[in-house]
Amino acid sequence: MTGRLFFLLSLSGCVICERHCRYQDVLDYLNLSMTNELYQMTRPVNNYKQPTKVYVELVLYAILDVVEKEQKFIPYVWMVMTWHNDFISWDPREFCGINNISLPADYMWKPDLTIEEMTERDRAPPSPYLSINDKGAVEVQNDQVLVSTCRMHIYKFPFDIQSCNLSIKSVIHTIRDIRLYAVDNSSEATEWSREVMRTQYEWLFINMTVTSHNTSDFTSQDVIIYTINMKRRSILYIVNFLLPVLFFLCLDLSSFLISDDGGEKLSFKVTVLLAVTVLQLILNEILPASSNRIPLIAVYCIGIFGFMMLSLLETILVMHLMQKDSKSDQSLSEDGHKPTNFHDDNSALGKLSQELREMERTLTRLLNNRKDGEKHGYWTQLAFRVNKGFFIFYVTLVSLFLVVLFSKWIMD
Repeated sequence: MTGRLFFLLSLSGCVICERHCRYQDVLDYLNLSMTNELYQMTRPVNNYKQPTKVYVELVLYAILDVVEKEQKFIPYVWMVMTWHNDFISWDPREFCGINNISLPADYMWKPDLTIEEMTERDRAPPSPYLSINDKGAVEVQNDQVLVSTCRMHIYKFPFDIQSCNLSIKSVIHTIRDIRLYAVDNSSEATEWSREVMRTQYEWLFINMTVTSHNTSDFTSQDVIIYTINMKRRSILYIVNFLLPVLFFLCLDLSSFLISDDGGEKLSFKVTVLLAVTVLQLILNEILPASSNRIPLIAVYCIGIFGFMMLSLLETILVMHLMQKDSKSDQSLSEDGHKPTNFHDDNSALGKLSQELREMERTLTRLLNNRKDGEKHGYWTQLAFRVNKGFFIFYVTLVSLFLVVLFSKWIMD
């Protein structure tokens, strides 16, 4: 009989033990349910004068996109919020050592934190669960794809470094109700972000700085600012933009070797100038229109375009001067080639005499052209001097322009 009673008591004890080892037992003990407004409607504090301390942690998972034209920054972040609920506590020893449970996020009140720079709703769905422990600590973790505004400084594009802020604050609560505290300092947030970083698009993540603005004005709000510093990978812009423009400039310089007699030189320069214009139109689609300072890359393109246009105008001037001598030679040739009146123009002797005179003039002109120190007209000689002087001036000015520009580009 005693053995049977001991068996029944042991069996009932195991049933009680099993019953208290369920998560539902903890929820029943706390009276946690969707219908209990104690946990959902108001801040979970015993004294309304006591603010809820919310500890925030933000980690950068990826830099998805940076749209300079629209001044947008799109990161993928992981944000963790932790706070204390005064109405939650239990003894884990009474529940088989259960000290942490997860439950639907709608069961409890959550701080209304938002990111000031966010311009669109989060693309990623919010986490459906939160976790609580036996001491009353509540934690919510959310992965977020943020479409935020960021003031772009593109003066040194494409060798620029951008800094974009993510400012976390409450929507309506002042410091009377919610105080914000950053869990990690700048170095810890940077190291953690580097460890979990998945992709950086065309940007190289440098670091993340954490700044807490804890105010003492009871009508104001605490703000935690995470500043993400990143550097653009400029190699593609160098290969696809800067070098082609520089190559077109070299082609323009090499065009001075083309003769000015025909129109080939003029056509070549116009073609090169149009190619640079196309690259300028592409650049206009990239850079924002709201920049306070003219970007150096725009100065680079406009400067080279101006040099090429100046070179084109010089070619037009040289061709105009050379054509003056050509017109003078042509008029003199026409005056000296007036046909002689013969008594019998239709006679074979008259035709033969005219052909001999033409041959004589042709030979004389060829011999004069082969003489050393060929003599050109005044305007042609002036055109040669202008061309030579302009080439020296052009090369000097272009070299000085590029040296000054690139020194500003690489200057910190």
